[in-house]
Amino acid sequence: MAHVSTTTLPPKRRSFNELLSTDLRALPIVIGLVALWIFFASQSDVFLTPRNLSNLLVQSTVVGIMALGLMFVLLVKEIDLSVAAINGVTSVLMAKLIVEFGFSPWISVPIAILLGAGIGSLSARWVTFVGVPSFVVTLGLGLALNGLQLILLPETARYSLNGTGLERIALTNISGSWAWIVLFIGLAAFAALIISEVAGRRKAGLETALVQAVVLPMAAATVFGIIVVMILTAHQGIPLVLLIFAVLLGIGGYILRETQFGLFLYAVGNNDEAARRSGVNVARIKMAAFAIAGGVAALAGIIAASRTLGVGVFSGGGVGGGTLLLESIAAAVIGGVSLFGGRGSIHAALLGALVIGTVSNGLNLMGVENEIRLIVTGLLLVLAVSIDKLIEKTTGQQSF
Repeated sequence: MAHVSTTTLPPKRRSFNELLSTDLRALPIVIGLVALWIFFASQSDVFLTPRNLSNLLVQSTVVGIMALGLMFVLLVKEIDLSVAAINGVTSVLMAKLIVEFGFSPWISVPIAILLGAGIGSLSARWVTFVGVPSFVVTLGLGLALNGLQLILLPETARYSLNGTGLERIALTNISGSWAWIVLFIGLAAFAALIISEVAGRRKAGLETALVQAVVLPMAAATVFGIIVVMILTAHQGIPLVLLIFAVLLGIGGYILRETQFGLFLYAVGNNDEAARRSGVNVARIKMAAFAIAGGVAALAGIIAASRTLGVGVFSGGGVGGGTLLLESIAAAVIGGVSLFGGRGSIHAALLGALVIGTVSNGLNLMGVENEIRLIVTGLLLVLAVSIDKLIEKTTGQQSF
């Protein structure tokens, strides 16, 4: 009888390209972001000042929140072109309730967010029930919402929100020792999330390296958090809008990594038919994804209104979406969310928004025309999708 060797083969080492498709997906984005910061710092002495960096982060918040909501839709291999219009019409409705009907912001803000979620779920229902592509449904819905936004506005075409209390969202900053307490709480929550994920993987029988899964992410998050808090406290403190964005990122990360719903999102995006045969209610998952995108878009509109102290035809990027829709989609894709569904991490919204915000802020400091900024943003979007496809080809992955 021939001797059969029972020697255990060493685990196959993954190539750098394979790591880029999984663990190090964000690496090219981070390198590109650092390169942009170095370039703009060399062009302007103002760029790296605490005041400007604080403004950059705040300016990136609305686009980042919009990209976060869009991410859920992109994960299920759909697109929502109505989010900018939802952003505008819900903020105008909120202002109308406050200014004309005397509603408290504590009542009008939740109503606006729920309306945004309802509009999003309605889009998904039309897509799943009738079978019309989401591109067409949301494009048409966006145009209809633009018209509704104009109808809701008064003759002056603007509602002023000064003195309504809503301005506190944009004007509130957390400084001093409270800023460091907030950082500690955030890092503790992040640690709990990744430890829970590692425990879940080990319970399922999957080997997980503690250094790679826990130590390195915690170290990166700690260093990043300390730097950000130092910069912000050197100016006015942590803006409340930035804290809201961070909380949304934490909630989104938990949903995507620790819940069955998050697992179903990826399953539907990779192969909706296989997910359906496995017992997943695909229509319901898509409706939830669109509802999240709509509700988050409404919240972003409220934050934008608190910063400008008013709403009008310019809300939601202006009737037609303006650049807000382009920048939101670009931020999600540049951050690493696949346009073809089934792939993307929660940090994509943050990284993508920082890239878009950096380009906008840096070019403004250089005195570059707005038209050039749009060209650069568009080229970055094309470059991000191209890199995504190249990584897929080199790793043998396929987009569904």
